[in-house]
Amino acid sequence: MFNWLPGTLAVISFVLQFSLVSVVLLTKRRQETATVAWIITIITLPYIGAILYLIFGINRVESTVKHRLRAWRRLSHRLPELSERHLLDSDRLTPLQSNMAKVATRLAESRPTMHNRVDLLHDAGIAFDEIETAIRNARATIHLEYYIWQPDKIGTRLRDLLIEKARAGVKVRFLYDSIGSLRLSRRFIAPMREAGIEISAFVPGRGWLESWSLNLRNHRKIIIVDGEIGFTGGMNVGDEYLSRVPHFGHWSDTHLRLMGPSVLQLQMIFAEDWHCATGREISWQDDFPRPETHGHVEAQVVSGGPHMEDSVFQALFFAAINEARHHITITTGYFVPTNALVVALECAAVRGVKVRLLLSGAKGYWYTRMAGRSSYSPLLRAGAEIWEYNRGYLHSKTLTLDGEYSLVGSPNFDSRSVFLNFEVAVAMYDKGIAEQLNSQFEIDVRQAEPIEKSLWFKRSRWQKLQENWARMFAPIL
Repeated sequence: MFNWLPGTLAVISFVLQFSLVSVVLLTKRRQETATVAWIITIITLPYIGAILYLIFGINRVESTVKHRLRAWRRLSHRLPELSERHLLDSDRLTPLQSNMAKVATRLAESRPTMHNRVDLLHDAGIAFDEIETAIRNARATIHLEYYIWQPDKIGTRLRDLLIEKARAGVKVRFLYDSIGSLRLSRRFIAPMREAGIEISAFVPGRGWLESWSLNLRNHRKIIIVDGEIGFTGGMNVGDEYLSRVPHFGHWSDTHLRLMGPSVLQLQMIFAEDWHCATGREISWQDDFPRPETHGHVEAQVVSGGPHMEDSVFQALFFAAINEARHHITITTGYFVPTNALVVALECAAVRGVKVRLLLSGAKGYWYTRMAGRSSYSPLLRAGAEIWEYNRGYLHSKTLTLDGEYSLVGSPNFDSRSVFLNFEVAVAMYDKGIAEQLNSQFEIDVRQAEPIEKSLWFKRSRWQKLQENWARMFAPIL
């Protein structure tokens, strides 16, 4: 008698879930393409789509914003006082450098500094040796903030060293992302707590659902030792970065070792994130020493995340592409650019700028690779050069402009980095650093496969279908 009831309830349920989620989507400020992608997901995957949206799509950053802004107001005004004599005068910069510095200063609220030493670390073995040396020589404090920390050979070795330093009286604070470092067990962490190390997971919210959301992740990789030596860049902590995991093969990455006033800017970012995660502040007297002169590199630490009104790295990438007059090189492990960035790269190539992109190849994730490949055609038509790295796994995130500006850090050239993750990078207004990065680009390109324009436009319809299908979900990959 009620055979019609199950079908009717199913229709009503679907209409309700679609209507409710659509209201949320259309009343939140977000990319139009992201809104369309989620609506398609909900339509094509009834029920499952709504659940995916709850896990991946809702931006619950409001409470995080309040914590971070309160911490920022209390802390940020002190930084210029400590490093005043190291602040960079814009008269020392070229027009391109000056324009890039203005964009970063306006959006990220940090200022360029002088007298920094910057060491580029492309070899993970050397990078971890430098990190171990800095930790072993720590006298007062060690601060660590990581997206991924694996409980493997290198992860355990560094953990044991941290325990040794904590027992020797060094103050150690360790902040890890709750999703990126999901493999960290209580058993792995327990000895750290017993040694007196302060540990906290970064969770973008306060409920259980936020704990498992893949959005709003802390993608940063930061170490600060004694407020004097800093490390940041693309490398997390794991054996794969040392090319010990056969699935990934040779791992290509770029990390930085910093000394000078830029280290205090890294310390500020850690202080903000630590306060957000724990509600506790770190000591100005103990953790923010007055910086010394260590080198000649002019640098600026730039942070961005979904708590900010504007997308710092979308704007910074866009400005960089538009500022280029001669050449721009980009290396990124995840290339799923927004439409605005694709158009900017096209226009640069049409203007005569030599646009060169080194992207991940067969070892990269299939779906992000397919989504990224959907942008190749307009770029190739405009004259851009594209390579796919096939020696192993490409994970570097670097950009250089006209041989006088460089950006190295954690953000990829994708929607997740520019809109959804907490990221950090170092802008360097130095020709020597740009030259070193361009030299490494040439080395890596020799181990990559060029995308030949003539062959690219002859690829199969099936290949094009995969790319265009993946592209629909690009804003949420």
